[in-house]
Amino acid sequence: MSHNNNSKIRRFTFWTLGLMSLGATVQATENGAPTTVFGVYDFGAGILPASSPVGTLGMRVAFYSANVQKDRHGRSLDNNFSLDVLSIGVAYFRMTDYRILGARYGYSVAVPFFQMDASFRVQTPGGPLDLKADPFRMADISVTPLVLQWDVSPNLFVNARMQIQAPTGDYDKNRLISPGVNHWTFSPTFNATYITDSGFEVSSSFQTDFNTRNPATDYKNGVEYRHEFAVGQHVGPFTLGLGGFYYRQFSDDDAPGLETGNRARVVAAGPAISYFTPGMPAAWFHLYKEFDARNRSEGYTVALRVGHSF
Repeated sequence: MSHNNNSKIRRFTFWTLGLMSLGATVQATENGAPTTVFGVYDFGAGILPASSPVGTLGMRVAFYSANVQKDRHGRSLDNNFSLDVLSIGVAYFRMTDYRILGARYGYSVAVPFFQMDASFRVQTPGGPLDLKADPFRMADISVTPLVLQWDVSPNLFVNARMQIQAPTGDYDKNRLISPGVNHWTFSPTFNATYITDSGFEVSSSFQTDFNTRNPATDYKNGVEYRHEFAVGQHVGPFTLGLGGFYYRQFSDDDAPGLETGNRARVVAAGPAISYFTPGMPAAWFHLYKEFDARNRSEGYTVALRVGHSF
């Protein structure tokens, strides 16, 4: 790929929508819900849209499914577990010509909706108890008031952002699972993309989640970390390759009666593809399989997102 083609990509919308996706994978953190989304940042993670008077609109549809839950040693639990989550999110992203530290300034907001279907079996003194919930509600809104984009060279692009997730989603502490998590989360994120002159791309995203306490349950999730990645080759309007993520809790959860730290981890990988033609909406698709899970579910996720700058 030539430097000129890299520049065209930079001017359009190889950006990543900060949308909620799968949103609930059982046992990591409170009620098994990871605080923010997995599997959003793949190809073009370090590249944001050009400055425009209107901005960029996007949509993401994702499906997560798991039928096994792992304990802290990675062993499958015999609890008749099942979880399916369909998420639909819409996002608005605006980059400006205003400069901070040499970077273009921008901001974004994302609104997700979840269709969740969860069930598992709990052993009680009176015998097994089957629990189930299937809410379809709005999840927590994500606002990113600070986005900084540096185009370091025709081949290297980086951005940093501060995302704030507000407890605006539907939540019921007595329900098996909820779209909302009922606490605030602050997530500093750093993204980078490098594209060689021959069109080979390496993209990465590094994010840490700092959580407040859930006032309804007095539960505080530990600090969460994720590294998302994609490597692939540009072929005409397509980028073909491999994507995935690594998730791990850095610190213990804290709650009344919690005897272990409940730290979770998981790795996922699978095929990823993106499409870009100037003047047309850009699109990304991936299919990830999870493995090496601890203290959470282990399944797969498939996601499609589209974005267009105006």
